[in-house]
Amino acid sequence: MKKNVLGTALQTCCTDPLTGFYRDGKCNTGPEDRGKHTVCAIATEEFLRHQVAVGNDLVTPRPEWGFPGLKPGDGWCVCVERWKQSYDAGIVAPVRLEATHEKALEVVTLEMLLKGTRLN
Repeated sequence: MKKNVLGTALQTCCTDPLTGFYRDGKCNTGPEDRGKHTVCAIATEEFLRHQVAVGNDLVTPRPEWGFPGLKPGDGWCVCVERWKQSYDAGIVAPVRLEATHEKALEVVTLEMLLKGTRLN
């Protein structure tokens, strides 16, 4: 069983748009996921703007990668380092803890994630 940062079963992050490294709606990870797409973040305008500014364009659709482009309110499994990059800049994207993979805790703390907590 894949676990979330709360130690319970990993829940679905988002299916519209379909997210996850494996495009299964969950922030699952494995050896081929070099970016560690483990944080279930809810996109905000500020977070998206910051990510574009630091070279991680989450807005422009990339159909060749099955990426629709995000808008505020979309759930997305983001790379934990990218989420932390925004966090360190003072931009805390909301997080769904029950859908954030426990491997995220290898990079960020639960306390950091709690600052952006969003349930369901």
